[in-house]
Amino acid sequence: MKERKDGFETSSGIPLERAFGPVEPLPGLGQPGEYPYTRGIQPTMYRGRFWTMRQYAGYATAEESNQRYKFLLGKGQTGLSVAFDLPTQIGYDPDDPHALGEVGRVGVSVATLDDMARLFDGIPLDQVSTSMTINAPAAILLALYIAVARRQGVDVRGLRGTIQNDILKEYIARGTYIFPPAPSMRLITDVFRYCQTEVPLWNTISISGYHIREAGSTAAQEVAFTLANAIAYVEAALTAGLAVDSFAPQLSFFFNAHNEFLEEIAKFRAARRLWARLMRERFKAQDPKSWMLRFHTQTGGSTLTAQQPENNVIRVTLQALAAVLGGTQSLHTNSLDEALGLPTERAAQIALRTQQIIAHESGVADTVDPLAGSYAIESLTDAIEARALDYINRIDAMGGALKAIERGYVQNEIQDAAYRYQQAIDQGSQTLVGVNAFQDGGAPVPVEIQRIDPAIEAAAHARISSYRAARDVGRAAEMRAQVESAARGTENLMPVLIAAVEAGLTLGEIANALRTVWGEYQPTF
Repeated sequence: MKERKDGFETSSGIPLERAFGPVEPLPGLGQPGEYPYTRGIQPTMYRGRFWTMRQYAGYATAEESNQRYKFLLGKGQTGLSVAFDLPTQIGYDPDDPHALGEVGRVGVSVATLDDMARLFDGIPLDQVSTSMTINAPAAILLALYIAVARRQGVDVRGLRGTIQNDILKEYIARGTYIFPPAPSMRLITDVFRYCQTEVPLWNTISISGYHIREAGSTAAQEVAFTLANAIAYVEAALTAGLAVDSFAPQLSFFFNAHNEFLEEIAKFRAARRLWARLMRERFKAQDPKSWMLRFHTQTGGSTLTAQQPENNVIRVTLQALAAVLGGTQSLHTNSLDEALGLPTERAAQIALRTQQIIAHESGVADTVDPLAGSYAIESLTDAIEARALDYINRIDAMGGALKAIERGYVQNEIQDAAYRYQQAIDQGSQTLVGVNAFQDGGAPVPVEIQRIDPAIEAAAHARISSYRAARDVGRAAEMRAQVESAARGTENLMPVLIAAVEAGLTLGEIANALRTVWGEYQPTF
């Protein structure tokens, strides 16, 4: 692979090797770009190109979010990441009674093909990669995205990006589920099957440890429960008749980065090695791309504080640096105002600049896996892998991730870890600067907070009403019936969903059609 420049050296003129290490690699390490990928999935890693700088953004209306995307791209961001509001995440249109008070609050409201088109207005979808944090209705949002690409005249086979599409962690830690497990897993495997031929560059799922960690898990638990969920998705796809090497290269992962610097670096390396071994040894995957754990990282939102919010810049810098030293493929850095609200433009720019300074000024991207061989790093990597594998074995004995979730096992383990951590803060054995130590005696420094205009909800109601009035009512009704019919059958739902959104059906109408057939998930724990 071509490198960014002809040679790399320190400021003192000391040449930097592509990767340092003994002539014979240590057991379990290998070389960068070689199984088991402990040292990274590419032989050149960031010497070839930097990680994708993908700031998570979205709020209020499609137009306002579009402006934020263009602002970030203009400041050097290299990929898009869409945050949707809660009604969108759980399949409700903005005028649904369930959406009251939540439209545009924690993300952008997207319910129609026109909304999606405005969200990406002036952004050519064949020139950017887009990540969408959407789960229960992920297939519908992907259908909207594909339909917008078609409007732009883009060949959908060239689309690059990711949908999160990870329902198991919703049952565990986040709660934005809609449907019961069986139809939810069908939607996921339908996306796998459709994309392997129609959108081959698209990551069909981002199996998420991020929200598991935000709920309070330890680093080892984050790896364990994420990979246990991944095993369940692989098994579901195999049961659906897919060959492992046909879909595994399009799987991706999403991890958190917390404050414990050395452990976080080791966590990423352990996850990569464990996944490679699971795919090759357990699932007999033959394609090396099926063994590679490719992951996005977001710095730890739950670690950031409303007290002394400027301190969050330092926390985020350490977390981002751990992700880079651990070999992430893309990265979002949280803003200093994370504990107070959605990021302001100024805070978002500082967060992006944090990544750019690490990339261009620190030198850590100029050699691959620079901490390899450290006694501390290698010991921690081994320990996290061993603890994660022990959890996976226990979950296997229960019948797999879904059975463990239904029993409440995973949730209980996370809750216990979260309780222990909070006790440590309350008792002072865990120092949280500015919260239980080094507190300021004076008035807090004022911080600008992003405010969402409540008037956008009424505007969204009017817009979707006009949208429904302007469409072919008969065609829309016909397509809703087709969605219900397809849900009752066994055909792949993706072509039907794309046709439905192109016929003018809204997100909520499609989700409600699926609710009619499948019902809604009711937790038993």
